[in-house]
Amino acid sequence: MSQNTDFVPFAKPSLGLEEENAVLEVLRSGWLTTGKIAKAFEEEFAAFVGARAALAVNSATSGLHLALEALGVGPGDLVVTSPYTFTSTASVARHLGAEVAFCDIGADDYNIDPDKLEALLERSPQVKAVIAVHVGGLPCRMAELIAICTRRGIALVEDAAHAFPSKIPAPVLASVGKAEADGTFAGTLGAIGVYSFYATKTITTGEGGMIVCEDEKLVRRMAMMRSHGFDRDAFDRYTSKTASWYYEVAEAGFKYNLPDLLAAIGREQLKKASRFLEERRNIARAYDEAFGPGSPAEELLELPPHGAGPFRAAHSWHLYSLRLRGPIAGRRDEFFERLMQKGVGASVHFIPLHIMPYFSRRYGLAPSSFPEAYGKYLRTISLPIWHGMSDTEVERVRLAVLETAAELAACTPRPRTRSGFGGGEA
Repeated sequence: MSQNTDFVPFAKPSLGLEEENAVLEVLRSGWLTTGKIAKAFEEEFAAFVGARAALAVNSATSGLHLALEALGVGPGDLVVTSPYTFTSTASVARHLGAEVAFCDIGADDYNIDPDKLEALLERSPQVKAVIAVHVGGLPCRMAELIAICTRRGIALVEDAAHAFPSKIPAPVLASVGKAEADGTFAGTLGAIGVYSFYATKTITTGEGGMIVCEDEKLVRRMAMMRSHGFDRDAFDRYTSKTASWYYEVAEAGFKYNLPDLLAAIGREQLKKASRFLEERRNIARAYDEAFGPGSPAEELLELPPHGAGPFRAAHSWHLYSLRLRGPIAGRRDEFFERLMQKGVGASVHFIPLHIMPYFSRRYGLAPSSFPEAYGKYLRTISLPIWHGMSDTEVERVRLAVLETAAELAACTPRPRTRSGFGGGEA
């Protein structure tokens, strides 16, 4: 492969003059923190996904914490989630004094397996909530998860950090009465849904997130706890013509609000979300053609999960997680290193939480405790897929991947994959 000094990063935000001008307008307004711009972003996002209410927060991690707190999760409770996720999904339960129970992922994707969840719930009556993670942007089997949790009176929270704007087609949800004619957004189906606007996500505010919820009582609780447990927000106290210095702390809350500076970026990004999605889908299609059936490396590379039937139209393609197989299946780390040497960025999603020292020690877990999650991790590598990638950059990735696969297949296998480091942010 000819050398090219231009590095293709794993991820890159797509920001234009619209975002710059929006930020400048906030800077010149005299109000920088949470105010009318954040409020407008909430209203616009809620309208986009068809939710009754949306709350802007400073990260998806904060959103998940607020969600579990509002649902009453605390000491003595158990929260179930997948080990194949970023640490925030599980850590927020521990912040509240609850324990975590992991449920393995399915054989066909990276998402929590409903059948395994059912079996786990049979032997764990103290479960208070289930957090379903839409890994990479492919929605979970929500109809099954909703039915399971509804039967048992367990709250279902959606970690939709990867899944904006994934839309689940109506036929998939018909059995649970959640179907919209043109599809229903992932993140709007559980008791509470949480999205991420981290710098690498499908739309970004740099750092930030959004909670959506239909239950007015839960919304009020999360809104209060988001800002120190105050009974009034700062914008009202400092800008209203009838403003008063007086406020009350109703609860010991948190500092999780999203400032107007970041919300201004989010409003402009939201306008571009549909175009961004189409760009990522085009890149995914190009990769599918390059690495799928009929390609020079079809015996060495396995395409990411696309979902069966109607689900194939639901993917947001936040991640394109290719899997190695055949003689190179155990050489993921070397594959990563060679891609980097060729000027192509990559990452690994995810290092399963059950092999992380904290969770492994606390719950006595081994790599083999969740074989699907661990087995997929060992041979998965995430390729660049971001809106704004040029055809030239996509072609460079294609060539680098095919050349690397051929190089590794041609030499004697030397398994080097470790339970190492990688991941992302929420």
